[in-house]
Amino acid sequence: MAAEAKTVHSAVVTYASMLSLLSLCPPFVILLWYTMVHADGSIGQTWDYLRQNGLQGFIDIWPRPTVIAWKIIFCYGAFEAALQLLLPGKRVEGPISPAGNRPIYKANGLAAFAVTLITYLGLWWYGIFNPTIVYDHLGEIFSALIFGSFIFCIFLYLKGHLAPSSSDSGSCGNLIIDFYWGMELYPRIGKNFDIKVFTNCRFGMMSWAVLAVTYCIKQYELNGRVADSMLVSTILMLVYVTKFFWWEAGYWNTMDIAHDRAGFYICWGCLVWVPSIYTSPGMYLVNHPVDLGTQLAIYILVAGILCIYINYDCDRQRQEFRRTNGKCTVWGKSPSKILASYTTTSGETKSSLLLTSGWWGLARHFHYVPEILSAFFWTVPALFNHVLPYFYVVFLTILLFDRAKRDDDRCRSKYGKYWKLYCQRVPYKIIPGIY
Repeated sequence: MAAEAKTVHSAVVTYASMLSLLSLCPPFVILLWYTMVHADGSIGQTWDYLRQNGLQGFIDIWPRPTVIAWKIIFCYGAFEAALQLLLPGKRVEGPISPAGNRPIYKANGLAAFAVTLITYLGLWWYGIFNPTIVYDHLGEIFSALIFGSFIFCIFLYLKGHLAPSSSDSGSCGNLIIDFYWGMELYPRIGKNFDIKVFTNCRFGMMSWAVLAVTYCIKQYELNGRVADSMLVSTILMLVYVTKFFWWEAGYWNTMDIAHDRAGFYICWGCLVWVPSIYTSPGMYLVNHPVDLGTQLAIYILVAGILCIYINYDCDRQRQEFRRTNGKCTVWGKSPSKILASYTTTSGETKSSLLLTSGWWGLARHFHYVPEILSAFFWTVPALFNHVLPYFYVVFLTILLFDRAKRDDDRCRSKYGKYWKLYCQRVPYKIIPGIY
């Protein structure tokens, strides 16, 4: 674990990240919600309020978790956990872990996504539950998630010490790094309930879609109609999340699942940051309907769907390459590849194929380009009266550039000379011809 912590980030950066995440992210979630919902989306208006009222003013606007907020979170979490466990799905093997283990998953994410949205819309349609209640108590829900997720991460830390699920676990000897980066790579409750699949996919990503629909319904109930800007933004976000669950088994091969341990960094982020920050363009549009006009709305929608498709096709291309062990075609040709060998922590020598053609011949992390552009296209319907709706685009860009660096560092450490050869064949990290 010590070696892995070192390749992720230095101890100094880890401490700085931990302190900033603990001290800055929770209040930012509340300030973003307050600004979007109660300050007309204006950073200047919120700043003036805080300047006049100081710390007490901030304390006053921080919503206290309420019983109804906890009920909504509990019912939603229990429903998603039940779907994860009970819905049928194809058996999928994950990648071999550093300790030589291969996790087994049940791929039922798309079914869970469909059941979740149909149930949510059905409850609204038949008057059983009004989703506007979620919007009306959004600050309280975010506040409850902030505190509840912190307690959940303490549980993960203790579980990693007392009852690890596999040999892909252990301590680096530093409490802060263990808590922040996590103790276990694949923590499970029992044999079948994978905690990271729940936090990352079924709670975090699913809440993105649920809240996007919630904002749409709230605008409809406020104005008697849904503006084309809200429709475009919501459709693009739902297409992106649908793509995610369609490809969920591929996500289990990514850094989030296969390399990042289940700690505060990733689990708190998925439980709190995803529902609050990733959905923020829709949150802004609730009270700021923009009429784009049919032509502009279609242009934005088509451009966004194209970017989401390219992002999907990048992942599909690499997944197909791995599934067939390189015996496939990439853009109509036999793929260019490098056969690399590496040694697991248990001392076993294994081999991997590195794809150097298709999308993956343009840049080592080219798939981040259409992902960032997708986020821009579901935000741009808000136009440019306020900068805050674009925070997610800026954050995502920083996150993915950092992830590209971490992935490069990890692969350099894993593959050695083979990674050097790969970088010679594919010299650009993210943006072809530039970076």
